[in-house]
Amino acid sequence: MEDVLEVYHLPYDPAYPVVCMDESCKQMIGEVREPIPCAPGRAERIDDEYVRNGVAEIFMEVEPLAGKRHVAVTERRTRKDWAWQIKEMLDERYPKAIKVRLVMDNLNTHSIASFYETFEPQEARRLAQRLEIHYTPKHGSWLNMAEIELSVLKGQCLNGWKPCTVKRNS
Repeated sequence: MEDVLEVYHLPYDPAYPVVCMDESCKQMIGEVREPIPCAPGRAERIDDEYVRNGVAEIFMEVEPLAGKRHVAVTERRTRKDWAWQIKEMLDERYPKAIKVRLVMDNLNTHSIASFYETFEPQEARRLAQRLEIHYTPKHGSWLNMAEIELSVLKGQCLNGWKPCTVKRNS
């Protein structure tokens, strides 16, 4: 825990940014029956039955001291998906950084070995050399600021979200 707290106390340095990363899944559901729209004095009626349309994986990056966030949505959460997310982060969002100080949980996909399973050895080594990894302790993932951001995103923006159509009388 002390390691992560020390990283959070470091001063802002664009050459060595502190970036927190986490991921979560969001179940995609659809209606089996069309909801009955609301009317004066009556709330919209929605059936409890739903159809499961798979899940979407949400990757969240947060650079707290710069106020930056990046969200990516993928179909899966594999070692290769994680490796591609890190490559994009390093090459597209932090190309000038010497090293990114990455705070994340100790999930089995979150390792340098994932680079070697995904890329040629030279590319895997290049990516690994640009990272300084700081793992949150077991049962201490709440220390990861990206987890907090994901919780807010899912609670305030994605809970109960569904596409809707507004019908207006002409």
